[in-house]
Amino acid sequence: MCEMKKRIKRVVPVLMLLFIMVFTVSCGSGDGERAGTDGTKSADSVIVTMPTTSEPEAGFDPSLGWGAGEHVHEPLIQSTLLVTDDEMNLTGDLATDYGVSDDGLTWTVTIRDDVKFTDGEPLTAGDVAFTYNLCRDSSSVADFSMLKEAVATGEYTVEFHMIRPYSPWPYTMAVTGIVPEHAYGEDYGENPIGSGRYIMKQWDRGQQVIFEANPDYYGGEVKIKKVTVPFADEDAALAAAKAGQVDVAHTAPAYADSVTIDGYGIVSVESIDNRGINLPAAEPSEEDGVVYGNEFLSDVNVRRAINIGIDREKLIDETLGGHGSPAYSLCDKMPWYNDASEVSFDAEKAKELLEAAGWKKGGDGIREKDGVRAEFTLLFTPGDSVRQAIAENVASQLKDLGIEVTTESAGWDTAYDRAQSTPLVWGWGAHSPMELYNMYHTDENSDLGYARYSPYANETVDGYMDMAMAATDTDEAAELWKKAQWDGETGVTQDGDVPWVWLCNVDHLYYVRDGVDIGEQKIHPHGHGWSLLNNVDKWSIE
Repeated sequence: MCEMKKRIKRVVPVLMLLFIMVFTVSCGSGDGERAGTDGTKSADSVIVTMPTTSEPEAGFDPSLGWGAGEHVHEPLIQSTLLVTDDEMNLTGDLATDYGVSDDGLTWTVTIRDDVKFTDGEPLTAGDVAFTYNLCRDSSSVADFSMLKEAVATGEYTVEFHMIRPYSPWPYTMAVTGIVPEHAYGEDYGENPIGSGRYIMKQWDRGQQVIFEANPDYYGGEVKIKKVTVPFADEDAALAAAKAGQVDVAHTAPAYADSVTIDGYGIVSVESIDNRGINLPAAEPSEEDGVVYGNEFLSDVNVRRAINIGIDREKLIDETLGGHGSPAYSLCDKMPWYNDASEVSFDAEKAKELLEAAGWKKGGDGIREKDGVRAEFTLLFTPGDSVRQAIAENVASQLKDLGIEVTTESAGWDTAYDRAQSTPLVWGWGAHSPMELYNMYHTDENSDLGYARYSPYANETVDGYMDMAMAATDTDEAAELWKKAQWDGETGVTQDGDVPWVWLCNVDHLYYVRDGVDIGEQKIHPHGHGWSLLNNVDKWSIE
């Protein structure tokens, strides 16, 4: 911590000057919103930093990824058919009614008849169909491969014809913004027209984006009339807050614990921004130059020992400064979470599992069995200090169990292939059960019959997920997703195959100016970005 404090003192003054120079040039100060750095501002305008990675390279176009992946948000520029509430229940935005046929192949949605795009043209079912067919043909971020065709069957009714049943479809409808067919072109992402709460007025690439309230928004009063979003790394965001130039600045645990800023408090938002490690659960093999499986980790008792042999609370305290919660699955706190996933830290039980499985300590304290050493490499991506700290903490804790872990930085250009045989610190977390499917279900493109991101296969788990996908009722699907995790006999939990060990959910931290109320934030998904603005129209300022 002392070294972090020293680094902050060295780097912040320079970054502060650069940020203020850029901010002043790009935003100006002639609108009376701010008088110097004394915090004086209007009561209906906010400036909120976002990580540089939150800037959508392809622009604010839903068909090119805006609103999906790490850009998930409530209807900001474009409206969506559905939204999720604070309890992750689905509710209507544009949609007034929706349902699915008995065979799961046709979804029918009725939309509001009082919505206009910001150019004055009405939003109709034709725009919805156009948007979804466009996403089907061009989206490289969100998955629309299950959609055969979207068809407007009336001015305010649209049908989605599916190639196969797909019960998570409502969650797709909750993140896909509707674009106007009449005004869509190649430059749409730079000049988006929507029907959401805000109009994008200005985008200075690499610097900031400015939104102004949509005066014709159908969803009620937009209290905050202007939202300015400078893109900044954590150091620059900190500098901006120290200079009093922003109302909300994203930050990291190290800063939140070591830097106090007059006029600002720290707000911590709960998330399912998960960090975990894959444990390649197959015997070693090779296909097309890629090695799959790991001789040591293919032993299920080793994986079970690791799962209960890591003290998650200790890891959170030492790597996140306590700003997180223990994770036991990919979907903690979601309606489809099976609480059978939860385990208690028990180092002695972990050692007993290893001993009973034949893994005996050698002279150097590291276990061996039949000439195989209890060791593996744990990868983390470069430039991510949190994942590196987690990797090193896991290595330290597992050494106490007699397992030797070597940490190594690996870029994403090689990490995906290497993770098929070597554990990697991953980040996941979505408001959709589809992530369970992607993580554990056999990949149809796998010649070896394994899941996508780490070699694992279980026909029973696949079966539950297939039934969940084909279900026509959300509650029924949730119960099947739970059974895929654990049905009393098999699954992916501690008493099952445990092919992944989930460690922590990272709280999202912000410096918030005194007098600015960001309201009740629902659980954030992966990505320390746009989800913060889900309720920005309802924020208040004293």
